[in-house]
Amino acid sequence: MKVLLVNGGPHKEGCTYTALSEIAKELNKEDIETEIFWIGTKPISGCIACGKCYEKGKCVFDDVVNEFAEKCKEADGFVFGSPVHYAGASGAITSFMDRLFYSTSRNSNIFRLKPAAAIASARRAGTTATYDQLNKYFGINQMPIISSRYWNMVHGATPDDVRKDEEGMQIMRILGKNMAYYLKCQEAGRKAGITMPEQEQVKFTNFIR
Repeated sequence: MKVLLVNGGPHKEGCTYTALSEIAKELNKEDIETEIFWIGTKPISGCIACGKCYEKGKCVFDDVVNEFAEKCKEADGFVFGSPVHYAGASGAITSFMDRLFYSTSRNSNIFRLKPAAAIASARRAGTTATYDQLNKYFGINQMPIISSRYWNMVHGATPDDVRKDEEGMQIMRILGKNMAYYLKCQEAGRKAGITMPEQEQVKFTNFIR
């Protein structure tokens, strides 16, 4: 089993990375492979609603989004992490996740019923708004949301500060343990012959009749 952890911060080994690393350690203890994927600092375009992903099966902008989407096919679980920028998720990870989930939603089931979690990193505030924002991607893609004993957040202006956030680090560890437990339960269910629920044809409606 493998979990992909996404670092949506501008610093490769900054505060968000520090929190994700704590989760990865717990997953590794449970013999679950991990990879921390940094989205980098190159500009990431937002979705332009061109619809080409319906035809091509991937985003028309062939960048880090498509690179990550390929990795997702072999992954069993996900953790998406973002620093807080102006009381919300970073612009980079927002564009990244908009295009990732939209471009894969019509042509594949690479996220369906795979567990996911969101974490937020901040010096002071804006963490709960960021946490809520990221969780919405999972709810619309049939992804079970893994929780911890409190909102998934850490505080600090530097990685060293984050390491001193004892409660935040504990929350990350518990999150890792809970993710491992869920993945093992899922695996046990498959071995016992429990199949995935039947996929219904998606219906699109609006409020104008």
